[in-house]
Amino acid sequence: MDKIEMHHTLMAARARQKMSWDDLGEAVGRSPVWVASVCYGMNSAPPEMAKAIADALSLDDDAFIEALKAYPTKTWDGAIPQDPLIYRLYEVVGVYGPTLKDVIQEKFGDGIMSAIDFSMDVEREEDPKGDRVRITMNGKFLPYKSW
Repeated sequence: MDKIEMHHTLMAARARQKMSWDDLGEAVGRSPVWVASVCYGMNSAPPEMAKAIADALSLDDDAFIEALKAYPTKTWDGAIPQDPLIYRLYEVVGVYGPTLKDVIQEKFGDGIMSAIDFSMDVEREEDPKGDRVRITMNGKFLPYKSW
């Protein structure tokens, strides 16, 4: 089973069980954002997490567990996505990317924020003018080295 088939199998099982990402994250003891990323095939799960995800979804297929554990190839279509939410995230990076780069380098020096030593959280913030989405990204600063 490849990552695409694993994803489709998992999404069908999650829908059958009416399980949210929060529910699945809680069931396996990990962040729902990380669990969703594994389930979309963009991260690999350690063996015990792959088994826990499979158990939580009542999927005892060894091929499914192996697909969860498999190292991903992190590629995506170079075209701008058509989904409005994903497009808006591209827009945020397009509009604020150079600003964030400049501010981060001013505060930390010449380097980057890691997407490997990284965590992300999504929260709902109630607001009388309409609820807000809070996305918190937390990555280790990695300075460029001189040699």
